[in-house]
Amino acid sequence: MAKYNITEKKEKEAAYRSLVSPKLMDDLKEKILDIILIQQKYKDKDYSAKKLAEELGTNTRYISAVVNVRFHMNYTSFVNKYRIDEAMTLLVDKRYQDLNMEDISSMVGFSNRQSFYASFYKINGMTPREYKIRHFAQHPAHKETKKETKRTRKATAKTV
Repeated sequence: MAKYNITEKKEKEAAYRSLVSPKLMDDLKEKILDIILIQQKYKDKDYSAKKLAEELGTNTRYISAVVNVRFHMNYTSFVNKYRIDEAMTLLVDKRYQDLNMEDISSMVGFSNRQSFYASFYKINGMTPREYKIRHFAQHPAHKETKKETKRTRKATAKTV
């Protein structure tokens, strides 16, 4: 007897997905990418599929169908993917190394640390902290210690 009652998730075929024409799907896909990615609405904690649908003059079922068929994920996973990509960039950027995980999480659009960590782990197989540590271990030239920073400031102050 298995310890956990785990069953494979079956792919559900939603009837409404086949009702959306391929041309409309392509048009909506481009508009969704423009709003979510180019306009960076993924950073807005309160930007929902409902708001996206209203902005595009459609309904959430169409948004859901397009994201499912064209991106092979649900709306939340789609938005979180861009949030995590942005977080990965911020975590290894020296300009943001003093920020804590809550700050990074908030900057990329998560409303709480738990959902940030869960999404990050789901995508990368490690926590944001582990990711940051591994990056700086592999690229030690990027890491600047506090002592080095103080020394640099003192040397700069003396020359000025």
